Amino acid sequence: MPADLSPIDKAKFVAAKRAVDYVETGMKLGLGTGSTAAWMVRCLAERIREEGIRVVGVPTSTRTAELARQLGVPVMSLDEAKWLDLTIDGADEIDAQMNLIKGGGAALLQEKIVATASDQMIVIADAAKEVGHLGAFPLPVEVIPFGWQTTKALIEETLVSMDVLNRDVTLRMNGAAPLVTDEANYILDLHLKRIGNPRQLSLVLNQIPGVVENGLFIDICDVVVIGHSDGRVAVRDINSGETSDDRIEFAPTDNIFANMDD
Repeated sequence: MPADLSPIDKAKFVAAKRAVDYVETGMKLGLGTGSTAAWMVRCLAERIREEGIRVVGVPTSTRTAELARQLGVPVMSLDEAKWLDLTIDGADEIDAQMNLIKGGGAALLQEKIVATASDQMIVIADAAKEVGHLGAFPLPVEVIPFGWQTTKALIEETLVSMDVLNRDVTLRMNGAAPLVTDEANYILDLHLKRIGNPRQLSLVLNQIPGVVENGLFIDICDVVVIGHSDGRVAVRDINSGETSDDRIEFAPTDNIFANMDD
């Protein structure tokens, strides 16, 4: 084995490896953001090198765009692509209905735009991301900087009438300053512990002035690929209702370990 990976990285790798099997030559692909999505970009680059498949990617963040270019994955903007065949991305939480919380990497706005501009969305994750109810992971909400404290107060007031267990809201920081997204916005993290009605909460949050988008992905995910550290992979397809199990031999090449400091 070229590198000594942790069990969680092995799980992320096999999920990414299985998801890239869905890619066909000629596709326009949404490329997600985060540690699991970075494995997917590496696996995609390996297929391009070894099999010669022709694809173009639409990155969901500057980080993903830089990694793709470094590994030889062609990229273009969504405006250039207009519509995508497939988006592959990670998630912070996945419930039984395949609703998601995303945005731990602060790219939720581009991720949601790209995912909804795709014929299909595949979510890749390790088994720890599967939950009975969303909300243990803080829900990110992207807000414009102007009047963000007022927006925060409006969100806190709105949460009083929502089916959640907790209502703490914090501004995400980058050191001593607020974290700034690729669109020059801020992120408010909602520490809710449990979300009783994700669909309702998503709709209500997006009606608040100052809110750009929230990290609840409802009715967007089509397929979930869950990886395990021993190479097992579980695939759930919400459209067919089918669940399948597979196993991937863990033998990544040296090339796939390039630029691991994402």
